[in-house]
Amino acid sequence: MTIDEKTFRQAMRFWSTGVTVVTSIHEGIQRGLTVSSFTSVSASPPVVLVSINRFSRTHQIIKESGVFAVTILEKSQQAVSAKFAGQVPEEEDRFKGLEIFVLKTGAPIIAGGVACFDCKLVNTFEIGDNTIFFGEVMDAQYHENLQPLLYSNRSYQSLKE
Repeated sequence: MTIDEKTFRQAMRFWSTGVTVVTSIHEGIQRGLTVSSFTSVSASPPVVLVSINRFSRTHQIIKESGVFAVTILEKSQQAVSAKFAGQVPEEEDRFKGLEIFVLKTGAPIIAGGVACFDCKLVNTFEIGDNTIFFGEVMDAQYHENLQPLLYSNRSYQSLKE
């Protein structure tokens, strides 16, 4: 017998994590959402994974396009995180007013992040209400002088200098 969802969510609040925005584009439509379930899987070949709710519009765009990008947000990008976490409904353009760029796959990447990964979808695994997307990293960029945005116990955090 498993625990109830409320207890699970309450306990998971104490897992501190970086904050990312996962984005994709298909037939000119770009979508994105804030994701904390992101990790590296392999260095050779370079593969990362993200876990995305199957009922989100971004999920469908990734499946259809076969590409996605991950931007690790910088400590000053709390508003970007909030925007992609649902404070702006998915029906509206969450990219409005943001500077974006593309690398090899064409997936939109949010400028100003600590790092970004441009990925080609290589595998999926469905579990519960989520799909785990495995992406081979086609390109990446990073900025050593920036600090990442962190999230723990329902609030944003940053590293102490």
